[in-house]
Amino acid sequence: MYLNKAFIIGNLTRDPERRALPSGAAVTSFSVATGRVWKDKNGAKQEDTQYHNIVCFGAQADTVAQYLRKGSNVLVEGRIQTRSWDAADGQKKYRTEIVADRVQFGPRREGSPVSASTTASAGPENKEAPSQAEPSINYPDEDINPDDIPF
Repeated sequence: MYLNKAFIIGNLTRDPERRALPSGAAVTSFSVATGRVWKDKNGAKQEDTQYHNIVCFGAQADTVAQYLRKGSNVLVEGRIQTRSWDAADGQKKYRTEIVADRVQFGPRREGSPVSASTTASAGPENKEAPSQAEPSINYPDEDINPDDIPF
């Protein structure tokens, strides 16, 4: 049995780049940084950052290109793949990347910019409109007795 599976949780190091294959299918590539902190044998704090190239295809590629920006937190699940090609200078080039099967967006940070499509559709006339608060849940004021629960 063989298994080629990668899980990466980190932050985008640059804005995603969306392109199209000759067939018209969407392809988006981006890079994710992951960090690790540990103490060495002397007790000194050590840090290491790794950078991972990510590629996704189809509808997922469109969604990633639309909503993610540099600094966005993301979880990527996929498989590791190494491509090779002959460069213009005659050398053989290699690139190892994660081909994403699933991309899950992380929490938005306070003050993070809204996507360009949302900003463009808002229009100048909506800039003065007050922002609507999210609806709140009205919980009952009474206390619940655990003895009243039937299970």
